[in-house]
Amino acid sequence: MNLERTLKFPGAPRTAIRGGPGGSVPPRRRPGDPDVDEEEPVARYRVGIETRDRILAATRDLLAEGGLEGVTLKRVTTAAGVGVGSFYNLFDSKESAVFEVVRETLDAVDPHPEAPGAGDDRLTDLVGAFVTFITDSPTVARIYLQLAGLGLTDPAIAARVLRSHRLRVDRFAAACRREDPALDDASARERAQAVLASLTGYGLTSLIDPTFDMAAHARGLLDRVGAAG
Repeated sequence: MNLERTLKFPGAPRTAIRGGPGGSVPPRRRPGDPDVDEEEPVARYRVGIETRDRILAATRDLLAEGGLEGVTLKRVTTAAGVGVGSFYNLFDSKESAVFEVVRETLDAVDPHPEAPGAGDDRLTDLVGAFVTFITDSPTVARIYLQLAGLGLTDPAIAARVLRSHRLRVDRFAAACRREDPALDDASARERAQAVLASLTGYGLTSLIDPTFDMAAHARGLLDRVGAAG
């Protein structure tokens, strides 16, 4: 990113500061002036989006090739063809880029990606989305579980994992109460936690044991909690 700094010297007239034509600094251009390129901010935004997409694509490829251990800042920036400064303009760390890849993969199977938790979630749909995430995107699912494990020793990662988990609990709890209005908030959250814990265990088993039928176990789980089909 090009940073433009304007130096101001108190008490000095603009025409006395050398550097512009005739030894003066030209007046600052403003939007609406006839020589200002109105499309320049849009162009910069587009470049930022394209850079972000290249970084995430590179991160996704490196995860597929070598797992979490294969993702380093140097490898990501080299594969994406961007500088380290450009990377840090968009992401705080390589883990942030990895989290974004996981989030996009989860969004791809979200029953309501345009408005998560807006009030239309069904427990069956949320459970089905989690199962699809694990079974259809096993590489990213492994990374998701690895990141959760890293949260045991890394406070920054722990904070992100907990924030994501709490949002998921909120959605599952709301779906539980929608299907069983007799549940109070505490009971709904307890049920949501139990369902998510079971799904996480099923997911881990599925990734380790290819013969494990996660979908069948998830259906049994839904039957036990009395979710509507």
